[in-house]
Amino acid sequence: MPKIIGITGGSGSGKSTVVRRIKESYPESLLVQMDNYYKSAPFINNSNITAFNFDHPDAFDMDLLIENLEDLKAGKSIMMPQYDFVTHRRKDDPIRVDSSEIIILDGLMIFYDKRIRDLCDLKLFVDTPADIRFIRRLKRDISERGRTLESVIEQYTNVVRPGHYNFVEPYKEFADLIIPEGGYNEKAMQVLFSFVSSLIRS
Repeated sequence: MPKIIGITGGSGSGKSTVVRRIKESYPESLLVQMDNYYKSAPFINNSNITAFNFDHPDAFDMDLLIENLEDLKAGKSIMMPQYDFVTHRRKDDPIRVDSSEIIILDGLMIFYDKRIRDLCDLKLFVDTPADIRFIRRLKRDISERGRTLESVIEQYTNVVRPGHYNFVEPYKEFADLIIPEGGYNEKAMQVLFSFVSSLIRS
């Protein structure tokens, strides 16, 4: 039966590095990113970036995500949505993905919804100081998403930071393993790989 590894942490915490390390060790694993399940907000631009709160659970199509995870865990294929962070809308064409022995679920608020927590066989929380997370987010949003410095700061202050302390940080208690500093913590990654191997054998 497919196993789901849920990975969460604050924006810029280093979740992607942990995901990359797992993918390198288990290349057959399937990655499901919660970001693909954002609801479309095409009216958003640099000047009104806080008009849609991307850091609230209501920003996600949770029901579709859960439906897709249930199908993948049952060994079924799904049509996974794709999201464009420049235009802030879901792309017209989802992609077909097949289930795998290991499913990596990467997302900001995956521990918030009990239905998602219950689907995860292993829950990881990447714990990184807020200043480092902000710097990483700032660099990413400007270089990859066409954002201005002012819009990144406004969004972080008004919605990202409150969202983290309301919907991410409080749910750290549900983690099976907390990884300080993400994928660069070699000792924690060794423990993780051992845990993943035991999941596969079970």
